Amino acid sequence: MPIHLTTTRAAQSPLALCPGDPDRVRLVAAELLEGARTVTEARGLLGVTGRWRGEPVTVQATGMGGGSTAIVVQELIGLGARSLVRAGTCGGLAPGLAAGSLVVADRARAADGAALALAGPEPPPADPPLTDALAQAAAATGRPLARGTIVSTDLFYDPEPGRPARWAAAGMLAVEMEAAVLFALAPRLGARAGCVCAVSNVLVGHDPGWAGAGRVREAALDACRAGLDALVATR
Repeated sequence: MPIHLTTTRAAQSPLALCPGDPDRVRLVAAELLEGARTVTEARGLLGVTGRWRGEPVTVQATGMGGGSTAIVVQELIGLGARSLVRAGTCGGLAPGLAAGSLVVADRARAADGAALALAGPEPPPADPPLTDALAQAAAATGRPLARGTIVSTDLFYDPEPGRPARWAAAGMLAVEMEAAVLFALAPRLGARAGCVCAVSNVLVGHDPGWAGAGRVREAALDACRAGLDALVATR
């Protein structure tokens, strides 16, 4: 039995959408799923199971950062999850990648302790068929889309102002906090992993800054919709 997720194998789906934020789980349950029911909420890590396009899916918050994500992913897979998609937000690093765009990750470079411990310096890859399905579903939302390598960090409030520019120069599309752990851990445990994120803020270029809360909400909801479509398409 899992130690942190107070749920059972029978309450879970093999398809798992994994936002970081429990409020995003609530949003998906209210606006996208049919018959959503809470299956766990211990430690604030809300999880619900419902149906998307007739298929059972679980939507489980991972919390913020690689350490929390590693716990949730390990326990989800122990409960029977076989395909997991992170759907969240990210900071844009690539030129022309505006707030409200979607990013599908082929790889995630580890700049956090948990992913480095799992994968070392080589960026762990996402599952290719699942990622192809994510790119197709993300494109269908009509939002601008970029696909490539992202970077995962421990530090949301980074004291080193030059770091985003160096990531951008190295070809990173965006920065977030959980994907590298997911990509490193899931295949070790026999599961597939992917990631789609909405750009909530721009960190480099001439017009850095945040999108409004409503704009971020709708873009993140489209990321979740794309994640659900990809999970069901590759089940």
